[in-house]
Amino acid sequence: MGSGTPYFIPLNEAIEISCKRKIKVETEIISIDKSFQRTLSKSISALTNDPPFDNSAMDGFAVKYQETIDPPNKFNISKTIEAGNKFDNIIKTGEAARIMTGAPIPQGADSIIPIESCEVNSENNTVILNQESKPHFIRKKGENFIENDVLLEIGTFLTPEKISLCAAMGHNKVEVFRPLRIAVISTGDELKLPGETLEKGEIYESNTFGLSGLISWLGHEPVRFSSVVDNLDELRKTLDLASKDCDVIITSGGVSMGDRDFVRKIMEDEGEIDFWRIKVRPGSPPLFGAWKNTPIFGLPGNPVSSHVVFRILCAPWLRSLTSSQHPKESQIRVKLEHDIKTVPGFITLRRVHLSDDGNDILATAKHHQGSGNIASIALGEALTLLGPEDSGKKGEYCNALIL
Repeated sequence: MGSGTPYFIPLNEAIEISCKRKIKVETEIISIDKSFQRTLSKSISALTNDPPFDNSAMDGFAVKYQETIDPPNKFNISKTIEAGNKFDNIIKTGEAARIMTGAPIPQGADSIIPIESCEVNSENNTVILNQESKPHFIRKKGENFIENDVLLEIGTFLTPEKISLCAAMGHNKVEVFRPLRIAVISTGDELKLPGETLEKGEIYESNTFGLSGLISWLGHEPVRFSSVVDNLDELRKTLDLASKDCDVIITSGGVSMGDRDFVRKIMEDEGEIDFWRIKVRPGSPPLFGAWKNTPIFGLPGNPVSSHVVFRILCAPWLRSLTSSQHPKESQIRVKLEHDIKTVPGFITLRRVHLSDDGNDILATAKHHQGSGNIASIALGEALTLLGPEDSGKKGEYCNALIL
């Protein structure tokens, strides 16, 4: 696609184009202790059955089920079997083995009766069962998974639950993708760091902080650069430094049609542009391409726009590099509680609050929807996904992304 392409392209086309520009993501082997929010680069299979043996699901007595029909029934207590017991245990007719949760089921037993349904006589070492025993109180060998089952595929994003599963499968190390180093650069003469004193015409720079958080959310390493004034030479120096030090570059600001939109200008003259401008509101002017062979996303400067475009455009590209589907926002179906302004042919992502009227999840825009109002997304709960043909009228249903 030629530089400076003047027309808007659909979001799905932009994602498809961006995903054609690949970079290699290195891998490493790490301890599962360090694997939170990392992405598997190799599928892993179980090294054992889970459970490895039939075991009791609760404290009680292991017995033969047929002997517990028509309670109450009296049994001799043959032994006590604790969790971690390494001996071969057997019960005979008329016997019950006291058993602890997780302990292996003795040979001959096929059911468990919980301790609270028994009367134990310690003097003569007997127990009376006041109800039938329960075969389903036994955790069967391999009922969760069996040895060699592939349970976690390449691209799995490791949550606490999945890390626990790694451990249960017998793995203390996993092979994962190395986090990409992603440069985050804001542009504009008016930007000051939080904590500094604002002069007339200045604002606090917020985009790099939000974008860095989103990059970390995806499991990568953000590298925040100082904001760049609207100067081609300074921008070139910063982009050159970022391309040498980082795997990916994300800028915010300077991509629209104005004379001082220098990111667009420098990319048109010296970089490679794969596309520029997509059919979404807010956030329509982003570009994607490469600077010195380093992939670059040029995001809009308005805080909401940069945040939204990262979620719908940058995140899918980053996930594609690691064959991953996560993390990503959940989608729900919502009903609009009032009219929402749409642009024909564009996807509309408005910031809304959610409530439940007992029949539907209602979506309400409570804050000013300007793309410069970061509070609207910070205090909102979801983004509408109104399609190109949706009217946005009150009572209409649409999908929404949960923030």
